[in-house]
Amino acid sequence: MKLHIDNLHTIAHKDSRNIIGLMSGTSLDGLDVAFCKIKGNGTETLLKVEQFITVPYDEAFKEKVRKIFAKREIDFQDLCLLNPYIGTEHGKMILQCLQNWQIEPETVDLIASHGQTVFHAPKKQHRLAEFPNGTLQIGDGDHIAVTTGITTVSDFRQKHVAAGGEGAPLAVYGDYYLFSKKGENRILLNMGGIANFTVLPGNMDPELIFTTDTGPGNTLIDAYMRRFFRKPYDENGEAAAKGTVNGILLDSLKKIPFFDAPFPKTTGPEVFNFDYVENAIQKSKLTSLSRNDIIATLTQLSADTIVTSIQKIIDSSDQYTVYASGGGAHNPVLMAAIQNQLQHCSVKQLEVLGVSGDAKEAVLFAVLANETVAGAHMSFGSREGVPGITMGKISFPG
Repeated sequence: MKLHIDNLHTIAHKDSRNIIGLMSGTSLDGLDVAFCKIKGNGTETLLKVEQFITVPYDEAFKEKVRKIFAKREIDFQDLCLLNPYIGTEHGKMILQCLQNWQIEPETVDLIASHGQTVFHAPKKQHRLAEFPNGTLQIGDGDHIAVTTGITTVSDFRQKHVAAGGEGAPLAVYGDYYLFSKKGENRILLNMGGIANFTVLPGNMDPELIFTTDTGPGNTLIDAYMRRFFRKPYDENGEAAAKGTVNGILLDSLKKIPFFDAPFPKTTGPEVFNFDYVENAIQKSKLTSLSRNDIIATLTQLSADTIVTSIQKIIDSSDQYTVYASGGGAHNPVLMAAIQNQLQHCSVKQLEVLGVSGDAKEAVLFAVLANETVAGAHMSFGSREGVPGITMGKISFPG
């Protein structure tokens, strides 16, 4: 063990660190793998993404996860077995990436693994007085470390929960370290399965940053694209563009407690799923909606709830620039609906800041791992949802 501790000490004091960031989201499309070179820490962090790829999951892998994903009742053995299985599979994917990139594993200092979220249960959602916020990510870090031979930092969300947070969104920390800019008010909008945003004030005051989930990003659109069109997502917004937004259904979809809950808040597919949409359709007494109309309405729902959340937080008299990332940033119908309602904001792709929007979440976990090993404490004040903590559990390879 002392050898590993000594090696960690050496890594912490290096001029720069090679860190692989991993992200596997609720869309279950694949494992994002970002090979990053990082210097410094905190607001002095300098990052270069050397390599990035999304390793696609095959259908067998997806089906294994879907058996337990966002379900309150499961076969517990499936959960027990998937935790080491996913960790080992992710480790194999990393080794294959390194081989393809002609990078020796010995040159990688750390792996930063988000894991696979299988259930998210903030207190505002479960409403059980005696229980705290809860969230669960699987894909064991020890199995990644042993499979790859590389020290692994994982399970980031648990410290956030232990400190009173909801375990999400965690992007706020990396957003602040990488993307804050003095003199420009920025909003970092990520539209994965669930949409969230971070407000970065131009005065660089960490106590004034804000982050929250807004509701669905792509999760409902993707689910209904799979059901109706046997496609994983609405490429270029083509299905939505062929449909018409149904105002009655849209209003019905907005009438759930989550949208009235105070900020900050988090959510997941436990709330935004087929039952949620089907119940809204039934309550609206709509029986003749076309498939394209449903996709169009779900797209508008994502746009409206993102915009409404942003408008409730920012001062409309100030200028803001929105930088969009995640799968939703590739959907021109969704992006146009957001821009049309944020007339006083400029909406851009994250790429203009030098980081791929698709790689962003994997990159941000690499940054969190860098902070775990080489960072200093930074106070984010007492604002709910952004505790000033260091996150991640360290797994040594032997």
